[in-house]
Amino acid sequence: MPDDKEMYVSLFRDVTKAIDTLQQAQQRTEQLYMDSEDKPIEFKTLEGKKKKPEKPGPSRDDGR
Repeated sequence: MPDDKEMYVSLFRDVTKAIDTLQQAQQRTEQLYMDSEDKPIEFKTLEGKKKKPEKPGPSRDDGR
């Protein structure tokens, strides 16, 4: 008969380790983003011409 407690503890440890690994990856990625220099974003059309980013339009607040 399987040892339920041993199975639960093993699963708990592995899930906890996976969560820790994902949190560390997220923190590293966030730090890379925070450390990066602000560079303007350039958009290119399909023809290869540079296009300036459009200004955002008015926000739509209709309850959606």
